[in-house]
Amino acid sequence: MSERTDGTRSGTGSDAGTHSPSARLQNLFEGHRLTPTQRRIAHCMVRRAAEVPFLSSVELAELAGVSQPSVTRFAVALGFDGYPALRKHLRETAPEPAAATKANEYQQAVEAEIANLRHLAELLADPEPVERAGRLLAASPTLLVLGLRAAASQAFGFAYFAAKVHPDVRLLDEGGTMLADRIDAAVRAGATTLLCFALPRHPREVVDTLAYAKEAGLTVVTVADSAFAPVARHSDLLLPAAVGTGLAFDTACSPMLLGRVLLEAMCDELPQAQARLEEFDVRAAERGLFME
Repeated sequence: MSERTDGTRSGTGSDAGTHSPSARLQNLFEGHRLTPTQRRIAHCMVRRAAEVPFLSSVELAELAGVSQPSVTRFAVALGFDGYPALRKHLRETAPEPAAATKANEYQQAVEAEIANLRHLAELLADPEPVERAGRLLAASPTLLVLGLRAAASQAFGFAYFAAKVHPDVRLLDEGGTMLADRIDAAVRAGATTLLCFALPRHPREVVDTLAYAKEAGLTVVTVADSAFAPVARHSDLLLPAAVGTGLAFDTACSPMLLGRVLLEAMCDELPQAQARLEEFDVRAAERGLFME
């Protein structure tokens, strides 16, 4: 994972682009200082990576919610003469289409998630960003975990397990005006880090909450579906994990797994983690919590 010019980290290592259309696109974008509008286009392209080589500039503009001239300026910012040259490059570098199969839409969704997990494995070949995140999470006396709407379940799962080893984990999975109050209270209790799970569609409230957290002096670690997601500009460390888009509702196997990897990295930095887990097991047995 390499340092981005705006201070966040993206997960596009030099070898990651050889297997996944989205990875190839992120490699193409890396190293370029993009405006917010251009990051929006990049984010859209990553999410629709398989379609992009065949879209016109007008179609891409409509999908990204920007103007057609913005798409042209984006292509130029990447070093191309214009959008046609960018699209030609994408077509030339696209992998050969796989032989036709009889896979149904459910199987295709599963295969897409497998590809996302392979991409995540490639990104984790460089463990430094995850290890850095683990240190930040472990060092925060009070740890905030944020996830709203589609990301609420990811945040809840992380917070549930983190509370078994971390002394003070506070889950923020419901929006509203109380979010700022709870951030202020956590900062007074010693919080230094907030972990955010941010998935499409990205709620405006999440972006506003991260901005508030930054103003409050918190370091923000974010798991997002793309290094170009709207939360990137308010994240000190961004770890990308793609979502599947083949079904009516997005699938998020990679973000969930990345959350578990972060838990492991945090446990490695908490000296009492193993002792706390063993203590929980003893008490769970005494209380007969589990059937096995």
